[in-house]
Amino acid sequence: YYNLRHGRHGHLFDGRYKAKLVDGDDYLLALTRYVHLNPVHVGSINRKSIEDKITHLRSYQWSSYPGYIAKRKSFDFVEYGPMLAEMNGKRSQWRKRYRKFVETGLAEDDEDFQEALKESPRSIGSDTFRGRIDELYQKMIEGHKALEDISFRHITEPLPVETILNVSAEVLGIDVGVFRQRLRNSPLRAVAARMLIRFGGQTQRQAATHLGMGTGGAVSVQLRKLPRLLDENRSLKRKLKLIEKNLEDLKSAKHNKDVKET
Repeated sequence: YYNLRHGRHGHLFDGRYKAKLVDGDDYLLALTRYVHLNPVHVGSINRKSIEDKITHLRSYQWSSYPGYIAKRKSFDFVEYGPMLAEMNGKRSQWRKRYRKFVETGLAEDDEDFQEALKESPRSIGSDTFRGRIDELYQKMIEGHKALEDISFRHITEPLPVETILNVSAEVLGIDVGVFRQRLRNSPLRAVAARMLIRFGGQTQRQAATHLGMGTGGAVSVQLRKLPRLLDENRSLKRKLKLIEKNLEDLKSAKHNKDVKET
């Protein structure tokens, strides 16, 4: 009844709630601000002064925001590093800058983002990005009878961490132990982290543990630098593609083996 009434498909509680693909860091940051500001845009709080809204926002117990701005102890299950690492300037200033970024939204409505948020049920981004995602979605529909079978997220069995690191080290021509060494301006840890996340299903925090790095935030910083390093080093770019190919082959072989056994 609910599906018929609201024009939706599948189990009522199936899949991720309002899962949308996001077009890059700018839209992702705007999305985090939108989520953090939700508690002050409801009920009587919405009619209060900006000062009262800020007080409510910084003390709201059902939000991760107070942890982001050091107004409360951080939750163990929240990875704060990726968003904080998007802030410019010194690391010691990230929380202050993020607080300013979020709370500025109380006085200045981001109308462009609000429109982008409403435009598509599948994505948040520019017109070009939304068009591309909708085109991919339509192609996926053609091969399925039931719309609930369609998903942009494919859950597959991850490769073992040791396998990923060994394959990466072999292609890069280094000993696997080098990944745990702190080398100035070296892209090696960033490459390994990228592979662990993509092929091993690891979080940034988990990747940091495997690579002997301090936090998931440190991994986030490394990953942000990687595209520039790849543009400057064509040899590294070729090796990264070879690592991805080798791991894709291993993943496919593992999947086919699992299917046959099933």
